[in-house]
Amino acid sequence: MGSTGRRPPPLVADRRYPKKTKRKPQPRNPKPRSRNGGGGGGRRGGVRRGNPILRAIRAFFRRLFRSILGTGLRLALLGALALGCAVFYFYQQLPEMTALLDGRNRGSVTLLDRDGKVFAWRGEQFGGQITATTVAPALKNAVVATEDRRFYRHFGISPRGIAGAIRINLSEGRGPLSGNGGSTITQQTAKLLCLGVPYDSKTWKNETAYEADCRRTTLGRKIKEALYAMAMEAKYSKDEILTIYLNRAYLGAGTRGFEAAAQRYFGKSANQVNISEAAMLAGLLKAPTTYAPTNNLKRSRNRANLIVGLMQDQGYITPKQAALAKANPAQLSEAAEARAGGYFADWVMGAGPDFLTRDTTEDVIIRTTFDPSIQKAAETALKEVFENKVKEGSKAEAAIIVMSADGAVRAMVGGRKTAIGGFNRATMALRQTGSAFKPFVYAAALDLGYTPNATVVDEPYTINVPGSGPYSPENYDHKFRGRVTLTEALQHSLNIPAVKVSEAVGRENVRRIAHDFGLKADLADGPALALGASESTLINMTGAYAGILNGGSSVTPYGLTELKLKGDREPLMGQEGGMGERVISERAARSLVYMMWRAVEAGTGHRAKLAGRQVAGKTGTTSAARDAWFIGFSADYVAGVWMGYDDNTPLRGVTGGGLPAEIWHETMQRVQEGVPPHPLPMLVPQEPSSAVAARDGGDRGGNVAENILRSVLGAFTGRN
Repeated sequence: MGSTGRRPPPLVADRRYPKKTKRKPQPRNPKPRSRNGGGGGGRRGGVRRGNPILRAIRAFFRRLFRSILGTGLRLALLGALALGCAVFYFYQQLPEMTALLDGRNRGSVTLLDRDGKVFAWRGEQFGGQITATTVAPALKNAVVATEDRRFYRHFGISPRGIAGAIRINLSEGRGPLSGNGGSTITQQTAKLLCLGVPYDSKTWKNETAYEADCRRTTLGRKIKEALYAMAMEAKYSKDEILTIYLNRAYLGAGTRGFEAAAQRYFGKSANQVNISEAAMLAGLLKAPTTYAPTNNLKRSRNRANLIVGLMQDQGYITPKQAALAKANPAQLSEAAEARAGGYFADWVMGAGPDFLTRDTTEDVIIRTTFDPSIQKAAETALKEVFENKVKEGSKAEAAIIVMSADGAVRAMVGGRKTAIGGFNRATMALRQTGSAFKPFVYAAALDLGYTPNATVVDEPYTINVPGSGPYSPENYDHKFRGRVTLTEALQHSLNIPAVKVSEAVGRENVRRIAHDFGLKADLADGPALALGASESTLINMTGAYAGILNGGSSVTPYGLTELKLKGDREPLMGQEGGMGERVISERAARSLVYMMWRAVEAGTGHRAKLAGRQVAGKTGTTSAARDAWFIGFSADYVAGVWMGYDDNTPLRGVTGGGLPAEIWHETMQRVQEGVPPHPLPMLVPQEPSSAVAARDGGDRGGNVAENILRSVLGAFTGRN
């Protein structure tokens, strides 16, 4: 064999087991290797490394997050602690629930009519305490359905409700806190409590200013309100909070709380109201004055129907019950329906001391002389005459008083529109009386012994008034009738005879008698006194005529018969009648009644006649017809009517014997309906007297000199 010249390789035995190598686990989705075969990103052996910048950023944000999280937790803990302290602060100030039920700062006045029935309220009426567990279920459900459907599920505030309210406000172009507030019943109760701030007369001008401040809506106040509400949730149960709300909510017409409102509008307790009544009461919470049924019953019922729908939607009532409630809407009580006694109630409130009426802090019961049926008669009569006999759009006003002979006022109309606290033309307006004053002139003559058949000459007449010049009264028609009886002079409302008689008997006697009968305003000094140049109120004139009817004794009109605190048996004050001392003799009074009867039967007051009943009265029209009166009486009632303009604009075509007499007739016809007719207490003269009340010479004890001292007090005419 030939040699190749190469050395053979050394002999090596095979390994029985291959060398194990530790494998590095591969990622499931390995990133593609770079084209240059590098796979380490700078890392030796091809192992990848992260970007140092990214790693730094990640680390920074990890530390920042941990820092914020830690700070946030600490801030949250501090916030929770502050919230807890704030809630605890209000919690400590909250009294027992029972101390918060009556939210009034002043008391109420309940007025009863002559039969003991409620006809009016003043002040803040509080019917008594009710609870969420004893109130009618329908009322409780209506309130919750209307004001806070989640009431029993939240902790005093409703974030969902607040967010919804803000969204609505912004969508309607208002500020986030203007309009809808999203307040829960608890928050509303907190607001009713004025967030625990009591009324202080030194801080607020009045209660109105205090309540306005309590209702202010600002961000800071809303925060405080939320804290106070949560404190209430911690202090009281849900039903206790609802009880406070039910007792303190203002519900219109001077009522505070649902018990007072139920009594005011429906004449029953809040424990007894049905579904339709409950819905109407709950509907008042949104706007008490706007939705008060005494202001607008139709609007109140429409609102109640909406509440009934909410109650049905939330499962409180069935569809059948809802349909029944809508088909049978709530009916007002008789007192609420009548809305009577506004002017009368205001007048009576002034009859007692202020601390027991207008400014009372107690609940007061006042019994009065008021008669609702007579009030309705007067209001209806006035409305009928103005609708049918007065030009549409006329701003002329009128007032009516009806009273008994002892001065007990039964009805009062102070103007064409009933308004609580309004100007009462029956008691406040001082107006010239015109010829309605003449009965007091003849009362002076009759009291001196003259009879209705005594005579006086109606002729041109002039009095020289020192310092003023000649005064020549004229009759309304500018005619002269010669010799007439006193009855005829009053019957036809002649001016010249009235002035002659006044001068004959003495103005001071006339002034004294008029004053003693109740006309206490300044009475004219000159001869025009006899023609009603003086001023008086309608109530005082009517009271003076009542004195003539009752036999010649003075009368003080009154309306309050008893005043006592609620719950007390003994009254604090009272009055049984208004008759005072005698002013003229009974014979003179009865003779004057006869003369005034003739004025209605065949004189200027004939439009006031009542079929089948004797009535007496006197018309009155002042200079330039700025005032027109008719005052008269039957055997049972005295009534007075005044008509004119508040700004003294002259009446056109109106005298006392016209529209005022017709208003009087319409009023008394209704008042006397069903009352048996009684004769007037009058003395009819047997035969004409030969005594002449106006003859030259003589003295005032017998025949009066016709040629009386002549004096002048300007020109004044008045006749009807």
